[in-house]
Amino acid sequence: MSGCGAEKGLMSIDEALELIRTQPKALGTEVLALAQGLNRYLAKAIYSEVNLPSFSQSAVDGYAINSSLTQLQDVCFEVIGEIKAGSELDYQLADGQAIRIFTGGKIPEGTTHVARQEIVQVESDKIRLLEQIKPHADIRFTGEEVQQGQQLAEVGQSINIGALAALSMAGVQRIEVFQQPKVAVVITGDEVAESPEDLQAGKVFDANGPLLKAWFKDYGIDVEILHIADEAAQVTACFERLKQQYDVVITTGGVSVGDYDFVRPCAFETGFEQVFWKVKQKPGKPLFFAAYQSPEQDHHCYLLGLPGNPAAVYVSMQIYGKVLLDALQNQRQAVQWFSAILTHELKSDARERFLRMHAYFEQGQLKLQSLAKQQSHMLSNLMQANCLVRIPANIPLNAGQEVSGIFINN
Repeated sequence: MSGCGAEKGLMSIDEALELIRTQPKALGTEVLALAQGLNRYLAKAIYSEVNLPSFSQSAVDGYAINSSLTQLQDVCFEVIGEIKAGSELDYQLADGQAIRIFTGGKIPEGTTHVARQEIVQVESDKIRLLEQIKPHADIRFTGEEVQQGQQLAEVGQSINIGALAALSMAGVQRIEVFQQPKVAVVITGDEVAESPEDLQAGKVFDANGPLLKAWFKDYGIDVEILHIADEAAQVTACFERLKQQYDVVITTGGVSVGDYDFVRPCAFETGFEQVFWKVKQKPGKPLFFAAYQSPEQDHHCYLLGLPGNPAAVYVSMQIYGKVLLDALQNQRQAVQWFSAILTHELKSDARERFLRMHAYFEQGQLKLQSLAKQQSHMLSNLMQANCLVRIPANIPLNAGQEVSGIFINN
């Protein structure tokens, strides 16, 4: 068993998640044009102002007919006109009459059936039905899909592409949503390489900046990325400025106990109060969460201090970053973990671990395949990983045992 992480007083993953989920104060609301609402959370339920369809219409290209007969096969009908989709002409069918109609065309008064064109034989100005059809076949009736006053979307619902399309069809033009947090990302450290030549001087390429920018873009937020040196004065000045302008500050590096880890002391110096520091997990033990409240105005800023290792940054954002951003938009649901079956053994560790794995279905069971290169400075296995799996502390696991995790889509 690894002794690393056996430090006493560390917070559990569930305790840390609960604090991030419940502590932040939700932001206000705003009204947006529907087209601008993608990936936003609704602050007000939406009710339809119209019926869908708004009028009875044909579901096929064919003929609307009026008949009092029950047996229609081989019966002829007089064709009196044509209705295209969008036509404003009003027709009234008498018994024994038909009218050419196209998909979406308004059903004329007196219609009892719609016959699709494939079962109709045209005979000069008449048609003959080649098959029997049921009453009201292929008619979309007024309000069949949505009725006026019906709830279309509830508070807290995320507006994805499908929801946006459905609301557009119902004529919704504006929606009230929770404001998205304004986020700044601060990359600390003197070791970032800008060219291959810098690698020989002991520096490394910046993976955290591109990782976080892409992560936030996928979430739907544009962020400001700042690189600052490991100097207390610079970090303090940066926090002093950002705490007034942003709702969230994400930092990478500088949260441990090294001589150049200035994030915590500089956060305290600029008025942030610690919510927690250090979580009994791997990767990401030095995770730091703090809150600032402006004394002059009703403004809060939350600082999520991530370790500097790229894998720890990635895992922390998937687990804790999303929970924080959602909570600020009044979405405080607990993380929904899936259950799956291990296909291999795992040694125990003093800390609970998040391992990158590949989940797949086999004979109706969700199974997990572990991936190599799990160290916190390694990212290459993210090319194959589709989930993060929680491995409990101090317990060796065998193949066939059940564990929990979350899927990762980005």
